[in-house]
Parts: sequence; C-alpha cells; structure tokens
Amino acid sequence: MPEIHHTDLLVVGAGPAGYTAAIYAARASLKPILVTGLQPGGQLTITTDVENYPGFAAPIQGPWLMEQMREQAEHVGTRLIYDLITEADLKNGPAADGYFHLKGDSGDEFLARTVVIATGAQAKWLGLESEKRLQAGGVSACATCDGFFYRGKTVAVVGGGNTAVEEALYLTHHADKVHVIHRRDGFRAERILQERLFANPKIEVHWNRAVEEVLGAGTPEVVCGVRLKNTQTGESETLPVDGVFVAIGHSPNTGPFRHEVACDEDGYIITEAGGTRTSVEGVFAAGDIQDRIYRQAVTAAGTGCMAALEAERYISGIPAMTKT
Repeated sequence: MPEIHHTDLLVVGAGPAGYTAAIYAARASLKPILVTGLQPGGQLTITTDVENYPGFAAPIQGPWLMEQMREQAEHVGTRLIYDLITEADLKNGPAADGYFHLKGDSGDEFLARTVVIATGAQAKWLGLESEKRLQAGGVSACATCDGFFYRGKTVAVVGGGNTAVEEALYLTHHADKVHVIHRRDGFRAERILQERLFANPKIEVHWNRAVEEVLGAGTPEVVCGVRLKNTQTGESETLPVDGVFVAIGHSPNTGPFRHEVACDEDGYIITEAGGTRTSVEGVFAAGDIQDRIYRQAVTAAGTGCMAALEAERYISGIPAMTKT
C-alpha cells in the first residue's frame, strides 16, 4: 500500500550535495527524509580513485566515500527512502495544508514544508561498449578529477565545445601529450579558448575523426589506445593513448522539476547568485543540478550545506541571509 510521508525537509538525490544537506538538516532537528533516486551515491559510485576530496592523504574509492556519507546522514537522524520522485507540485508554492506535494515511483506521497533538489547531472557518453567497460580503467568524463593520474602520459580528449577545449588545456598541466578528437573540421568553443589551444605545443587536434572503439590491454584491463574513423573517407586508424576523456557535455537530472522551478535552456536549475534559492520560495537546489561550471564533489557538498542552512531559516521564518 502506498504511504504518505510528512517531513519538514525533503532532500531529493543521494550524492554529495544531497547527503550533506541531509546531515545539516538532521543536526538542526528537522528530521529530514532523503529520497535516493535511481543511483544512490551519484557519479561517485562509478569513480574509482578519488584523490581530491579533502581529508584523505591517500586516494579513496568513490563508492566507499558515498557509503560513509550515507551512514553519517542516517546516524544523525536522516530517514532514507529508496524511491524515485516522478511528480512534483512546486511552482505555485505550498498547498493549502502548508506542504509541497511530491510523488514517488512507488506510489508513495511526500509532503514537505521545504524541498532541496540535489538530483545531480550525468556526463554524456559516446555510447560504446568499450567506453563503458573501461570507465574504471582509463576512461573519464572529468579532467579535474582524474588528470593528476596521467602525469607524463598521453591522453585523448573527445569533443569540440568549450568543455572539451578547457579539459584539453587543463590536462596539459599533467600529461606530456594531449590529442583532441573532433568529428567536425572546426570547434564550437569560444574563440579565445581555441587560440589558447592552438598555441599550446602539447596539444594535437585530429579533425573529422570519430571514436569507433576504446582499446584496452592487460589484467586488469586499462586503456591503451583508441580506434578512430575518418568521418569523410571512412578510413580507420589507431591512436595510442593512456587515457580517454569524453567531453561532449552533461545532462542535468531535472526530471519532474523542469517545469516547476526556473531552469536555463539546458535544464539546469537557476539559483540566486551566491545561494541555493530557486524561483519558488521554500525550494532550494544544490550540487550539479544547478552547477554547470565546477561539478566537483567538494563544491556539491558545499552547496548542500548552504541549501540546508537556507531551508532551516525558511522554516523558522527568518529572512534570507543577506550578502555583505
């Protein structure tokens, strides 16, 4: 039988932002409910070595870090419900009963005085079997996260927009050689970024090339190259590389919230500058669902903290924090 759950604060999403929001809310005695979604732990559940999260001298495993956050959230009083929010009635504010009304895939209803949306974003992938198989062996969608592991090595970046060019430039601080693979004969990236890329002697661009397969070798299997197809002639060639960075964009997991709060043209939730308030009073957004720039676990956790603090003030009837 479907249940009805009441809470002062409902957190939607179980990544660094969601867990952090829940931890702060629970410590404020708000007795939060966290609805996990389809992938509890978010993108870190498919991340092996995490070396840039503060507090750990040695690399840690992404799934382990998310398990620790989950346990901490539950320990301080968060109630976790393994469900997926499929419907949300937010845009007109709380209903006559004072609650926002949301519904889960299970049929359960969630009534919350305030809501923190922390459903994250997903990297867009090429859709190759070999790409998926080697995600723990040298295929990545985040140069900031994983570039450090390629010091003195050769890597490939796939894409032609701002993200791809920025990733390639960043990787030159670690790798000896960066190959940029683009299926067209020109970049979509901003001109100033293109100029920086073309001026960098570590970068080589491969125009009119599409990745047919990511090549692996060894036990455990790691990336050893990519097979490329010339999009004009159809000819194939092999390019030896130690790592592959897919930089063709991200998709925010806006789902049922897309038309309930203000979003930009790509679906990212718009929040006030320097805060987490959305266009709907009492609804907050944290993490990658509203951050299209940094997309780091530590920044997601920071905005999760901010969202919980702002939500607490909203419930208490305290005016929003003023900027100084």
